[in-house]
Order: sequence, then structure tokens, then C-alpha cells
Amino acid sequence: MLDHIGLAVSDVAKSKSFFQAALAPLGYKVLMDFGQEAVGLGADRPDFWIAKGPIAKSHVAFAAPNRAVVKAFYDAAIAAGGKDNGAPGLRTQYHPTYYGAFVYDRDGNNIEVVCHQPE
Repeated sequence: MLDHIGLAVSDVAKSKSFFQAALAPLGYKVLMDFGQEAVGLGADRPDFWIAKGPIAKSHVAFAAPNRAVVKAFYDAAIAAGGKDNGAPGLRTQYHPTYYGAFVYDRDGNNIEVVCHQPE
């Protein structure tokens, strides 16, 4: 089981703004803030970190409790400046109830929110 994960970003302040908006439907908020060095977000503890550093494109998938949260993430991420990489929908190539949405953040990281529950 993972405890936390981090992404290197080119501009912590801009990425903080993006992730605050994009992950709000999941209950995520800034829990620790070290200015331009790093920011820790989470629902109850900082389990997702962004920090200034060399960019290496990554894929991070967050679990959603239902499909409405997947759609809310996608809408919020696009409104916050994310780029579409797959609108909310079923991805039956993974399994019959895999419902996900994919957005590129400002640094090109592939951010996904997925729900494995039927309807």
C-alpha cells in the first residue's frame, strides 16, 4: 500500500492552484505548504505532494467513490487549465466497470480519477 506520492512540477504556485481545483471533488485540499518548494494535498493527511524539480512525465490515478466524482474532477480540472486526455467514460478494455477520466496537468503529467463501482 502506498503512503504518499509526489510529482515534480515547474511552478509550484500554478500547480497548487490547478490541483486544489481539480482534486476538490475528491475532498483534497492543501494540508501542508512550503511555498515555492513543495505543497502536500490530501483529504485527511498529505498523501499527494507537488514539488519544484525536473519534470519527468508521470501518471497518477486517484480513486473516486462514484462516477459523479469522476465527472466533477474532469470538469474542475479542465476549468482549472488542464488539457483533455480522455473524457469521463467506461474503459472496458481494463474491466467492465472501469469508469475514468484523464487530464494533463500544466506540466504534461497524466492525472486520472477512476471509479471501479458499477453505476
